[in-house]
Amino acid sequence: IGAYAFYRCSNLTATAIPESVTTIGEYAFYNCYNLSNIPISNGVTSIGDYAFYSCSKLPSITLPESVTTIGANAFSGCSGLISITMSNGVATIGEYAFNNCNNVTSITLSEGLISIGEGAFNGCSKITSITIPEGVTSIGKKAFYNCYGATSITIPEGVTSIEDNTFYQC
Repeated sequence: IGAYAFYRCSNLTATAIPESVTTIGEYAFYNCYNLSNIPISNGVTSIGDYAFYSCSKLPSITLPESVTTIGANAFSGCSGLISITMSNGVATIGEYAFNNCNNVTSITLSEGLISIGEGAFNGCSKITSITIPEGVTSIGKKAFYNCYGATSITIPEGVTSIEDNTFYQC
C-alpha cells in the first residue's frame, strides 16, 4: 500500500489487507479517524512512518509474525487503542510509534525485539505492567515517558543502553 494511499479518508471504517501486500507505506491511513477494523495480513513486513496516525477508533492491533519493522509515529495518536500485540517477528519499534495511545492497558512485546525507539510508548498512561523481552539491547529516550499507571517494570540482563528519561514519570 503506497504512501498516502488512504490519507484522510475520514469516513473509512474498515478494510482488509490482502496477503499479497508486503508494505504499508508512510501516511497510508493517516487521519482515518473512523477506521475501527483493519486486520493486518501475514504478508506485511513493514509499517511505514505515520501509517495509522490518529486512527482514533482502532480498539486493538495485532501484528503478525511477518512484520519486522514499525515506523516512526506509525500508531501515534490512536487514542482508542486498548491493546497491542506483536508477534515474534517485530525487531524494531520506531520513534514515537505508539505516542499518546493513552487508553492502552495491555502491550505484548515481541520476543524478537531488538530496539525500542525514542518515545515509542510516550503518554501510554494506562499501561500497568512493562516487560522488556530478552534480546532488547537498546531503549530510546522517553520510550515509556509519562506511563503513569506502571506498577511493574521488568528489564532483562542484555539491555546495554537505557537513554535519558526512558521511564520518567512511571
